[in-house]
Amino acid sequence: MEGWYRVVSRAARRAAPLLTTGNSKLARGVRARRNAADRLTAWAREHREAGRPLLWMHAPSVGEGLQARAVLEALYARGDPPQAVFTHFSPSAEGLAARMPADFCGVLPWDVTDDAERVMAALRPALLCFTKTEVWPVLARAARESGAATALVAATLPRGSSRGRWPTRSVLSPTLGALDLLTAVAEADARRFVALGTRAEAVHVTGDPGVDSAADRIAATNPDAPHLRCFQTRPRPTLVAGSTWPADEAVLIPACIELRRAHPPLRIVVAPHEPEEEGMRALEHRLSGAGWRVARLSDLEQSMAVGRSARRSGDSLADPDAVVVDRIGMLAELYTVGDVACVGGGFHAGGLHSVLEPAAAGVPMVVGPRHQVSHVRALLERGAARVVGDAASMAVALGSWISDPAGRDAARRAGLDYIRDQVGAAARTSALLFELIKGAEGR
Repeated sequence: MEGWYRVVSRAARRAAPLLTTGNSKLARGVRARRNAADRLTAWAREHREAGRPLLWMHAPSVGEGLQARAVLEALYARGDPPQAVFTHFSPSAEGLAARMPADFCGVLPWDVTDDAERVMAALRPALLCFTKTEVWPVLARAARESGAATALVAATLPRGSSRGRWPTRSVLSPTLGALDLLTAVAEADARRFVALGTRAEAVHVTGDPGVDSAADRIAATNPDAPHLRCFQTRPRPTLVAGSTWPADEAVLIPACIELRRAHPPLRIVVAPHEPEEEGMRALEHRLSGAGWRVARLSDLEQSMAVGRSARRSGDSLADPDAVVVDRIGMLAELYTVGDVACVGGGFHAGGLHSVLEPAAAGVPMVVGPRHQVSHVRALLERGAARVVGDAASMAVALGSWISDPAGRDAARRAGLDYIRDQVGAAARTSALLFELIKGAEGR
């Protein structure tokens, strides 16, 4: 089956030039991948340090990249750090990659033999480390043949995942079975990976490094930053809806309209998962049509930065009812101004966004019915989150917290306690990677 996979990978690369037109995520990803192997090998010629081990860390997108960054930072904190290369798959992670503590950051090359072998020969990594779910069979094989160890960290495998079914299983099982290390988020994930072919002796349950990442980002939040100060000048009950898709917004907006009838001062902050112009305009039109004064976050931020706080009462920038977040990378900090939260993805087939950020910010949250994530189950059991199935139940759940400060505070503490109990996964993971890197050096 790996031979079949190689044929498909080569065909995808040959077809890539046909997919580069436009500004879709697919087109941007294909264009970025065009010379990815060349960029890696060029960096290696100029900057690869002989005698110093190299860690190649890969993450699919932003959420996994945050997990990877937490592990890298914990590894560096141990002293005598290796050189590090960070690659990502999705164009969404470009902004995060620019802030990643690595010697080189870029897009993953095509998973084909010639690119993989050429890059491995240039980089000579001690360890190739994948994050969460994404392992690339050809790249992993090239790493092993070059003498590098291979690992998967923050590993998660939801029950019923397509990775456990044919044909994906037949492609991934040999790669997973050859891993030197797999660090799982939870015991259930560990069992599923073993059932999928990972050697039991290679599996360790270390927790989710994303918890450390979320806690660190919330702790580093500056409340006086312009994009946050604009919410503090006129305090109002605030709902932060994070990483929403149109399917989420189809439930969220009616719920907020209903909620506003009972709580007229309500303010909502909506951060679309993909803040593209067409989608933001549609969202703004729907909100303004329902009588909300709408502003974009960048306009509010600019207003605060230049000190223009005195405005006409009818000006949406004076005190907007709804704020549309028009760029990525702001969501974790925005949760800190919320009283309640709605985490996007629960009404969308693509999966639920991170619930760790609102929990770390001490914000009670609602999620949609598609929430097969271990953290969600724990937060539900503790009372820090609630599942809603439609606009009416969402309005009721959020309204109960807004009306009951004591209940909201209990939910806030429950989320904070969960984060406190889970912190430390990054350090545990980095300790295992450290030993693996040292062992790989002696091969």
